[in-house]
Amino acid sequence: MDQQLPATEITALLGRGTQFEGKLHFEGRVRIDGSFKGEIRSDDTLIIGEGAEVHAEIDVATVIVRGGTVHGNIRSKTSIEVHAPGKIVGNLHSPSVFIDRGVEFQGSCRMDPLDGKPAAKQATGTAGAATSAAPRA
Repeated sequence: MDQQLPATEITALLGRGTQFEGKLHFEGRVRIDGSFKGEIRSDDTLIIGEGAEVHAEIDVATVIVRGGTVHGNIRSKTSIEVHAPGKIVGNLHSPSVFIDRGVEFQGSCRMDPLDGKPAAKQATGTAGAATSAAPRA
């Protein structure tokens, strides 16, 4: 079943004016043009279209932001692309990152292969270590 869909084929769409809150786990290519809050996980491609408002922890193979706004951390096994006038408020982690001129990005970027640990667990562990280490320093 791998690679049977054309590269431009969208298997699901959350269109403009729609709102969804929860967990999104999918196969294929999903495009979000509406509002989404929650968690997104997949081994495939997520496209965030113009006008989209996404508040989520994202862990997918490929992320393409085509002008929407993302609040949350993005982990991608393959690549992250952010095109103008996209906006990212959160951390990026992927072996390949493309950020277009005109994109607004607030966060940190890490470019190396993913180690398999979810971003939320890494952040929690780091914050806990920093808090416990502060009195010793």
